[in-house]
Amino acid sequence: MSSSLRVIVVGAGPVGCAAAGMLAERDIDVLLLEAAPDLPRELRASTFHPATLDLIDRFGVVPEMLARGLRAPRFSYRHRRTGLVARFDLGILADVTDHPFRLQCEQYKFCEVMVDRLARSDRVDIRFGAEVVGVSPSDDRATLALRSGEELAADAVVAADGAASAVRKSLGLGFEGMTYEDRYLVVSTPFEMADRLDDLDYVNYISGPDEWLVLLRTVDLWRALFPVGDGETDAEALSDESAQRRLRGVAGVDGPFTVAHRTLYRVHQRVADRFRVGRVVLMGDAAHINNPLGGMGMNGGIHDAVLLGASLAGWLRGDISEQQLDQHADLRRTMAIDYAMRHSHQNALSLAAPDPHMRQQALDRLAERAADPQQARAYLRDAAMVSAVEAMRPALREAGVVG
Repeated sequence: MSSSLRVIVVGAGPVGCAAAGMLAERDIDVLLLEAAPDLPRELRASTFHPATLDLIDRFGVVPEMLARGLRAPRFSYRHRRTGLVARFDLGILADVTDHPFRLQCEQYKFCEVMVDRLARSDRVDIRFGAEVVGVSPSDDRATLALRSGEELAADAVVAADGAASAVRKSLGLGFEGMTYEDRYLVVSTPFEMADRLDDLDYVNYISGPDEWLVLLRTVDLWRALFPVGDGETDAEALSDESAQRRLRGVAGVDGPFTVAHRTLYRVHQRVADRFRVGRVVLMGDAAHINNPLGGMGMNGGIHDAVLLGASLAGWLRGDISEQQLDQHADLRRTMAIDYAMRHSHQNALSLAAPDPHMRQQALDRLAERAADPQQARAYLRDAAMVSAVEAMRPALREAGVVG
């Protein structure tokens, strides 16, 4: 490393990798720390929105991601009994995005491509097996404590270490919000659902009088997300019987189905008190978490990384003021609350409302929007996060991300 300015990024997930890329692009030396011994390959987020692809195109990774993923130019809302209700075509946004489609590509693939590029940069060092347990910021630096007992100092720290962020907790920041009653079960199978369900898209939101689900396609698997109520224990929900029963209900055949992956988790809407504390900046799940319906969690975190990574570099280099950095951090917090959390919660209310009559009303409204070109375009601008990026364009301009 050759620069006198150094930032330590905690967490080599998609947000940490994007933040490291933004900092290195601006001639800041980066130490990227990951607690795991290697890049995690869990099947977590798998949808990259058009506006996010526009933002990360600067890293030169999108062509490889396209080769490793699936383009989803449309997504649909369906009724479990009657079939297709509303279909939205992202092609109508071709005048406002270079990527008028969702990319179905598991987040670990983005991380693999980014780490490969970062590792070739003379600005970036990467350390695995380096678990951070806390941070101590001061006026002119921030010092990290590692589980091993080692201490590392830098000009600033980026906390991208997830919802259980040790960095956020050590700062004493609140993480207020709410937890949904239902747990979410995700079951992945190589069974070809399109052979059993007519006219499927790669992204399908399915509602019905008794249950709702989300059915997503990745390159190798169909991923089905189901709600799990209080009447089922964790062990029961994760059992083979549960997976087979639920997949039978989707595919309409007896199986047995090969289950490649399953996970059960609680769903939260929470946001940190602040996204910046002195020389520490929080991003992604360390700063905010939301309902996954609509796929805005990882995408919003990458938006954090692009703006706040550039802003932090600009402040350290003297290109923007501390007040501007604070304003950009406040903007991302406001957008997490007023955009990602609000829209994902609305998605949950529309798809997962406990009253079947309310779910049907929501489907009816979506059908009306899809049938009206102006309403469909407005809906898609929000769903594709184009409006979110446009809302922060003045800040992106101040930080030198866009001209």
